[in-house]
Amino acid sequence: MLETPYLELLDHIMATGVDKSDRTGTGIRSIFGAQMRFDLSQGFPLLTTKKVPFGLIKSELLWFLHGDTNIRYLLAHKNHIWDEWAFARYVASHDYHGPDMTDFGRRSLVDPEFAAVYATTKQAFDAQILADDDFARAYGELGPVYGAQWRAWRTSTGATIDQLADVVAQIRTNPDSRRLIVSAWNPEDVPSQALPPCHTLFQFDVTAGRLSLQLYQRSGDMFLGVPFNIASYALLLALVAHVTGLIPGEFIHTIGSAHIYANHFAQVKEQLQRTPVAPPRLTLNPAQHDLFQFQMADIQLSDYHPAPAIKAPVAV
Repeated sequence: MLETPYLELLDHIMATGVDKSDRTGTGIRSIFGAQMRFDLSQGFPLLTTKKVPFGLIKSELLWFLHGDTNIRYLLAHKNHIWDEWAFARYVASHDYHGPDMTDFGRRSLVDPEFAAVYATTKQAFDAQILADDDFARAYGELGPVYGAQWRAWRTSTGATIDQLADVVAQIRTNPDSRRLIVSAWNPEDVPSQALPPCHTLFQFDVTAGRLSLQLYQRSGDMFLGVPFNIASYALLLALVAHVTGLIPGEFIHTIGSAHIYANHFAQVKEQLQRTPVAPPRLTLNPAQHDLFQFQMADIQLSDYHPAPAIKAPVAV
């Protein structure tokens, strides 16, 4: 099955990984240096051993492609993937005067009463982002994260480089180039980013009319994050192949720290007991030829029959 490489890596980490401390204080089991390969001719690699919300993957990728770095677009599409980091910045600011949110990420996991207060406070924050332009500019902004690096990399002269547009142009005009690379890791910008890029660099390759993509990810949360990353970059590969007239080839996913959080062990064991089924099919609007003009309706998934979702807490 198409998702077998992912399941085998989960099992390998659980069996042989090293238990370590981490930035969040949760604890992880990890290995360093892992790789998975997915052939898109076999289908679209969205996991079937648990339901993964494809709508969130679509809206996040389109957010990146638009060069956007403010969560307002995501919230308008009911996507809360990046809320935690924007909310953390807000509650640490001088403008926040609500309930004490010190260490709110972990407190929400152990204190049900606090979790309810946290949920109400964050819902009010999300609503204000959508309703108030000034508030959204002040507290919806995440700094120069992926969209800014992909579409408007800042140079030492003050100019910007649209890395992704340049690479798409090169794929069309110089497909044998070994420089079809987009980097999200900009050391100068790391301190001002809400979350430094986990998926740091990707490279395209054109061989015999097939477009492949390899991602280097410095750090991968195997249970919650990596299933999104697999689908997101497979979708990016499909979109770029579509607009350049190529056939989608392989998505190759290389990870530095491939880890499972300690509070995800039970969920991983549950998932590994499930049997994958046939992957879904991706359909793109044949009339859309501009990578940066794709809308949600231009991207459709069919024949997706996953097992139920498995919930797990996010480590912030």
